[in-house]
Amino acid sequence: MTQAEKEQDNGKEKDKERDKEKEKEQQRGVKRPIAPPTIPDPLQEQIQSNFVVVIHPGSRTLRIGRATDTLPLTIPHVIARRHKQSGQPRYEDAWLLREGLNKPESNEQRQNGLKMVDQAIWSKKMSNGVRRTPVSAEQARAYNCQIRPAVLDSSSRVKWTNTAHHPPHLVGEEALHVNPSDCYNIHWPMVRGQLNVHAGPGGSLTAVLADLETIWSHVIQKQLDIPLKDLKYYRCILLVPDIYNRQHIKEVVNMLLLNMGFSAIIVHQESVCATFGSGLSSACVVDVGDQKTSLCCVEDGVSHRNSRLCLAYGGSDVTRTFFWLLQRAGFPYRDCQLSSRLDCQLLQHLKEIFCHLDQVCIGQGVGSFGSAPMGLFYPTTFGIVGQKMTSLQYRSQGDSEDPHDEHYLLSTQSKQDQSSKSAADRKAVSRPGGGLDGEMRMKGEMELGPAQGECLMGAGEVEEPLSAHLSRKTAIMSQFESKALGLDKAILHSIDCCASDETKRKMYSSILVVGGGLMFHGAQEFLLHRIINKMPPSFRRLVDNVEVITRPKDMDPRAAFVW
Repeated sequence: MTQAEKEQDNGKEKDKERDKEKEKEQQRGVKRPIAPPTIPDPLQEQIQSNFVVVIHPGSRTLRIGRATDTLPLTIPHVIARRHKQSGQPRYEDAWLLREGLNKPESNEQRQNGLKMVDQAIWSKKMSNGVRRTPVSAEQARAYNCQIRPAVLDSSSRVKWTNTAHHPPHLVGEEALHVNPSDCYNIHWPMVRGQLNVHAGPGGSLTAVLADLETIWSHVIQKQLDIPLKDLKYYRCILLVPDIYNRQHIKEVVNMLLLNMGFSAIIVHQESVCATFGSGLSSACVVDVGDQKTSLCCVEDGVSHRNSRLCLAYGGSDVTRTFFWLLQRAGFPYRDCQLSSRLDCQLLQHLKEIFCHLDQVCIGQGVGSFGSAPMGLFYPTTFGIVGQKMTSLQYRSQGDSEDPHDEHYLLSTQSKQDQSSKSAADRKAVSRPGGGLDGEMRMKGEMELGPAQGECLMGAGEVEEPLSAHLSRKTAIMSQFESKALGLDKAILHSIDCCASDETKRKMYSSILVVGGGLMFHGAQEFLLHRIINKMPPSFRRLVDNVEVITRPKDMDPRAAFVW
């Protein structure tokens, strides 16, 4: 018998053995498993980046573009709407003016703040070790009053937007240059990072949403060259502040999906997008905008809730302080008014030229009024009285239209989770907002007396009803929110709210400054110096290198969020 014949016989014997095994299994009643039919994996739709529109709405500037764009379009976030009836009174949202500036205590507070700024400037030594010679405001005013101002010719006058064809609305630069004598109302739909809902004309939620829809639709159609009927093929990424009004965001999302017609939308927080756009995994993000400054610690793409903080001041407050310093120094443009749109633009331009935070040059030459950015560290300089200056993260109040809102999730938690949460809340009495007790201990900056300080520090050791704890916590947070923290103290507070020392160490090693409100020469070194001097001594030994990043990847910090 050949080898091939032997192999063939062996194969036949194996087949017979398998057949016998199957017969035995059938006799025993053993069922063999049936292999399920192969189901092909569903095809995943490939998302094309050029069909994704990113919208970052700011209080003064709208940044918008495709996800594939190197840089976004930047336009003034303003709209001018023509009067519907002749003789209708004209209305214009304020630019540099705000509530709280005309209180009886405003001027006194502003003067006290300016004294603190002057003292901080003149106490610093120059690079050669010599102390600066103070220049009084009277000396600067006497000198400047001797200078004859240059008179501009007619060719340099502003060119107003042509409204002869009576357009129903104008957007961006065209709206910004509408002649005040024309029959148009001027609206800024965002204020301090939130929807500009107020009691005046065009201040209802419906009107503000209509303004946003008109501005965004105009820019998408005219400047991105996307027909509005084609938005059903596009997706949207919407950037929102870290501390936001949930109901307002819901209305904006509905407007984008239902009115404008985007096929899908994703909402991202600004701080997380800033770390992504800057190429950082973790950072303490400091976003200094035109009207608000927000802070948040981000670790591995997660925004730490307790570290979120929003300060109700920004670049426009620096511009207004710059104007007051110009007046004190005898600025020759006597007719400059904060209520004038064009004068606001002029002051903004002059601020960008002359203001700085260079510790070598500050206080010299134009430094007597060029040091307006110091107001970010001494916010009493802004002269704002009776306004909420600091906002912390609160829990959502719930949504009656959402059956799975936060209240539902809390009510369906297990008893163990609820009990552990209650214990954590009681422990947090002495730390409202995460790290408030540390801030209140800082040399009496929160103006708390010894008895109040002892109450705060000892409260964690006393058992009390949760309702009493919550009411006391609310009172403490209200007192905290009425104070205006300086930028450096706010950074320390935000980092102190992080849960672990390791996270705090990461944050000190990567302080990311974005937005356009701190784009002054010398700002990086100045902020770094103040952080190092005021950070807790225990962390000075733990942190190898405190780093302040003001131009991530050498790009414009105003566009460092996604692009």
